[in-house]
Amino acid sequence: MFTNIVTAAAAAGAEAPQYGLIPALEEGGPVAWTTFGVLVIMFAGSLYVLFTKLFEQNKILRQGRQVQQAFWRAPTLKDGASKLEKDSAYRQVVDDGLRAEQEHTKLTDPVEAHDWMHNSLERSQNLVNSKLNGGLSFLATVGSTAPFVGLFGTVVGILRALVKIGASGQASIDTVAGPVGEALIMTAVGLIVAVPAVLAYNWLQARNKKIARDLSTFANDVQGSIMSGGQVRPVTTTAAAPARGTTAAAAPKPVGQATAGGVQPKKV
Repeated sequence: MFTNIVTAAAAAGAEAPQYGLIPALEEGGPVAWTTFGVLVIMFAGSLYVLFTKLFEQNKILRQGRQVQQAFWRAPTLKDGASKLEKDSAYRQVVDDGLRAEQEHTKLTDPVEAHDWMHNSLERSQNLVNSKLNGGLSFLATVGSTAPFVGLFGTVVGILRALVKIGASGQASIDTVAGPVGEALIMTAVGLIVAVPAVLAYNWLQARNKKIARDLSTFANDVQGSIMSGGQVRPVTTTAAAPARGTTAAAAPKPVGQATAGGVQPKKV
């Protein structure tokens, strides 16, 4: 009798339905596998864009700190540009400004030097900002479409499960709830792909705006220096250390204390 009980339990365990991601994909068929593959590609692409753009942003932010430390201490803009990295975004702005200054004298149609310089530096900034914004549209697309892609996989999974249940003639709650609930896994996968993409997009966009502000400020300073012949420069403040040997300021003498010569001050 004990052997019969063990055999029945083993048979029941073998016939118990298996639920999870892989069974859901097998239940959904080729459409579910294709949908899952698209979501995986979206997730991998989002990670690639996140890390590549993060690397580019950190590089430009490091170049901005280098500008604050060394560039404006140089006697001329050419000397300051030589201290920057060759492929630096800030050096590109300086080189474009110096080139615009030389090319302005070659214009046959007179254009105001200020407008010519402003347009040249603005074009240089736009090139840098366009490079930084490249790829962010992919994150926005993933964030807005991944939930619907997952929902599509869920709908297909539910449809196939209901058709299979209807063909078997069993409509009890245990036979319906399992396959239908299993199909909702695809919706969860879509949300897992979409939420990090939206967070990465907003974070990278905020960092791009900060870089754009810093680059615009630097371009305005470069324009002012070029148009003034190097006379106008931003103020670079450094913490001055107190000179050695200096004494504290003398405290005010109280009323009635003798001054030099022993003469007492008169009371008013």
